[in-house]
Amino acid sequence: MTNRLLRIGLVVGEASGDQLGAGLIAALQKIHPDAIFEGVGGPKMQALGCISLYPMETLSVMGLVEPLKRLPALLRMRRGLVDHFIAQPPDVFIGIDAPDFNLGIELRLKKAGIPTVHYVSPSVWAWRQGRIKKIARAVNHMLTLLPFEADFYQRHNVPVTFVGHHLADELPLQPNIEGARAQLNLPANTPVIALLPGSRQSEVALLGQLFLDAARLCLKENPELSFVLPAANPARRQQIDTMLAEAGDLPVHVLDGQSHLAMEAADVVLLASGTTALEAMLLKKPMVVSYKTGWLTHAIISRMLKVPYVSLPNLLAGRELVPEVLQDDATADRLAGLLMARLGDSALAIKLRSDFTQIHQQIKCNGNEKAAEAVLSVIAKQVKQD
Repeated sequence: MTNRLLRIGLVVGEASGDQLGAGLIAALQKIHPDAIFEGVGGPKMQALGCISLYPMETLSVMGLVEPLKRLPALLRMRRGLVDHFIAQPPDVFIGIDAPDFNLGIELRLKKAGIPTVHYVSPSVWAWRQGRIKKIARAVNHMLTLLPFEADFYQRHNVPVTFVGHHLADELPLQPNIEGARAQLNLPANTPVIALLPGSRQSEVALLGQLFLDAARLCLKENPELSFVLPAANPARRQQIDTMLAEAGDLPVHVLDGQSHLAMEAADVVLLASGTTALEAMLLKKPMVVSYKTGWLTHAIISRMLKVPYVSLPNLLAGRELVPEVLQDDATADRLAGLLMARLGDSALAIKLRSDFTQIHQQIKCNGNEKAAEAVLSVIAKQVKQD
């Protein structure tokens, strides 16, 4: 199969998916350097040659209710992708995360005889477990980032591979705080707090001002503090710059991307729940996790949730390692208090470093290569059947 010119369809919906997609493309290109990749990709995937038929930003909407506002555009986009891939069938279609969007595509393409892979399990083990039936109909193979997810699929007879997480492969077990600060021109000996309010417009709208208000309260307690805030993309940069202009003289260093360096340089991180919490954990950082959604989305999800935690560090540990401050509990006073408590607790930092290192080693599995191997095995199986 190494001599075949492969066509691979991929669709991602946000920055974390773009990162996973880029890692997978790079691993596949090592074996099939001339492979064609097309669908919906972000800047990292496009830099590797992926042709994006639609802007990724269209899919970057949060929650259950908020996407309804963009439903007509999302439906047109999904219909266009299905029509494109049926007219020009790829060797495999890979939906990366964005399950509410991608599973519908996968279902239609699988019915048309195109093998499908879903990369990043929906949280079926946490809520809406009935979705496993649709997933089983829609995908030929599931790729999971976490070991307990693979166990769930095996119990439901869905072909699955636990690939680990590419970030666990990429990040060293020991972070380099001095080097990160030097790269970002941050002071070497003063405390730094990283603020990461999310990569989506709706996340920054709900969390951005809250995080800045918390930063101001922290600064009152310790005027020596510095803050660093990475903007996920140019649109988020504009959104954040507008907030900062209204905030006055808050000493926040805004970065274009570079979220990894921002967290590595920090003593403590305040972040939106999501993949960023996993990255902060792999960087061995004390953190405070916060999240807000629209009230109706929260009301629906809170009734369906079947797990006690929302952040990946806590889910992987099976206990609370990091505080989760959600919805109405997420006030500037509460966040600032938790941040300052962690800033001055060296014993907690040492304990967290040990716990986080243990989890790091569990999910360090050469994820990009394992995912590429699984994708190629799906293609090979289809070729054999044909």
